[in-house]
Amino acid sequence: MEGVSVRKIKKICVFCGENSGKDVAFVNAAFHLGEVLGKRKIDLVYGGGKLGLMGQVLGIIPSAFTINNLVGETCGKEIKVATMQERLVMMMELSDAFIALPGGFGTLEELFQMISWAQLSIHNKPIGVLNINGFFNGLLSFVDHAVKQEFITPRARKILISATTADELVDKLQAFRFEPDPALSKLKWSPSSSQKEKLDLTLRL
Repeated sequence: MEGVSVRKIKKICVFCGENSGKDVAFVNAAFHLGEVLGKRKIDLVYGGGKLGLMGQVLGIIPSAFTINNLVGETCGKEIKVATMQERLVMMMELSDAFIALPGGFGTLEELFQMISWAQLSIHNKPIGVLNINGFFNGLLSFVDHAVKQEFITPRARKILISATTADELVDKLQAFRFEPDPALSKLKWSPSSSQKEKLDLTLRL
């Protein structure tokens, strides 16, 4: 990565399925990602529990999931929160970057929530998918289609990074340069702000 500015990443939040999936490659890739993070001395933040591909270090889990041991005992330190939204906010605040592994609706929700928050300049942290055996090919094609149809801007498209190996993905996350939308970056999201600035939605022909 010579000549490329590298951002300091100390904690990566990993989104992944509560099920292991059909292909054993998904599990192997999850373990390898853990090894890569360990070698690079990057801490792991995740959704808590021990189901599926979920791992270790710091788990942020809604209290409802802990009733009747629904998702199993969290590996490493555990932080309990009241709601799913509170969990996402805490994940965002405690992490320097985000990686999505193969998963279902919950994983996709978390992934796109972080992408939309980046688009709104709520955070400027890199977001990537580990595209194991082409799992995310359809999703990436859909996003590119949305760009062609002008629902997603080319600037916003750059928010979502992808790679087929853990090392390549972490390298890309470290090299990521955030390009804020000039209009959306004017929004003030601090709780102390008494009034948010209005978006400039003037139609320019």
